Amino acid sequence: MSASSDTGQGTRERRLDPGLLAQALEPLPELDDPAFANAFERFGDCRVVLLGECSHGTSEFYRARTAITRRLIERHGFDFVAVEADWPDAASIHRYAQGRQAEPIAPGAFERFPHWMWRNAEVASLARWLREHNRSRPVGERAGFYGLDLYSLGRSMQAVLAYLQQVDPQAASEARGRYGCLDPWQSSPADYGHAVLEAAYRKCEQAVVQQCRELLARQLDYDQGRQGEGEAFLDAAQNARLVAAAERYYRVMYYGGAESWNLRDTHMFDTLMALLDARGPRSRAVVWAHNSHIGDARATEMGSARGELNVGQLCRQRFGADAALVGFGTHDGHVAAASQWDGPMEIKAVLPSRPGSVEHLCHATGIPRFLLDLRPGVHAPLRQALAGERLQRFIGVLYLPQTEFYSHYAQVRWPEQFDAYVWFDRTGPVTADAGGAPRHDAVPETFPSGL
Repeated sequence: MSASSDTGQGTRERRLDPGLLAQALEPLPELDDPAFANAFERFGDCRVVLLGECSHGTSEFYRARTAITRRLIERHGFDFVAVEADWPDAASIHRYAQGRQAEPIAPGAFERFPHWMWRNAEVASLARWLREHNRSRPVGERAGFYGLDLYSLGRSMQAVLAYLQQVDPQAASEARGRYGCLDPWQSSPADYGHAVLEAAYRKCEQAVVQQCRELLARQLDYDQGRQGEGEAFLDAAQNARLVAAAERYYRVMYYGGAESWNLRDTHMFDTLMALLDARGPRSRAVVWAHNSHIGDARATEMGSARGELNVGQLCRQRFGADAALVGFGTHDGHVAAASQWDGPMEIKAVLPSRPGSVEHLCHATGIPRFLLDLRPGVHAPLRQALAGERLQRFIGVLYLPQTEFYSHYAQVRWPEQFDAYVWFDRTGPVTADAGGAPRHDAVPETFPSGL
């Protein structure tokens, strides 16, 4: 992230009538209060509700999203949760939620850096609730848990081959041949972009795309006579799509620019759409991802300065008012994050928010927790007063307090970015579960700071 300002150290605080903000804020009860989710009933009729976070390691954000998600599933019939995580790892939680696995997060899942992002007590709590909720429901009506991201190149290749070996051994043999050109890069996919410059590896793109097309074309053949096979095919098909998307992602990442970010968020949006299609025309989803993925990119430096899009923008363009984009923020406290890519998790103090920022404006209200509805027509005078750009903080899996202004702040048009904003003035870190030694795959940092 970059930040521009009048002084080079921060933007001057814009004056805002405190009465306008005070009238619009809706204080929230404690997170453990069942009434916490009441304020989010307004989104119960949406097709997609996207719940953000301004860091990847803050307990309050996970717990709040759990409370909101439970309400949307339990009272409004939402069908699944789709998260900013790799598909094969999230499948572990999905199996547990469906009653097919003994542990909320199985050994081997979420071991890649940053393991604390999903391998934590807060996510395990949601998984246990999903399992209990699903216990008395028919198989086809059970709430699911799915991953949207594309960093699982090797595991997804293995999953496709394992599925085909069961249903069509001849097709599995053909798939091994097609995936063979990617074998050297399973453990270090970031190096693939260098290798693809050699003609010998340029055939990989065509091979993995052809494999995906063939598997999708044979759905009826593979489903025939196999009761309950639909979900297994969905898993294999998504892994095949993921291999094709990851191949392209690592190929273009070598050149830099917006294309790799756009490929990743387009893949996440396409995965969301595939899940909605698979669950039926009336299906609805809750999405968990970083603010940088769920706030409309067109209202941030991502879109205006770097030509990047994101899931929130694509959902607004597809669903309009039936997509609710909900951001989350904090003033200070502590966060689980690393100092460098593939580094150990640390508990770091979060610096107080900067003057001129969205967070500083929220902190100045003196209210510890609140919801601010930013939708057009709800608080028109306030939206007008908030027009223009303000700084906003973005903490990813890395947090670098010593360079915070330059590495973690960017200009946004706040009322256009989100439909609502959830505020916790002081926050703490997630309770991470190491779950054994994490893998250290050579997966690149996503700009900025691991978002």
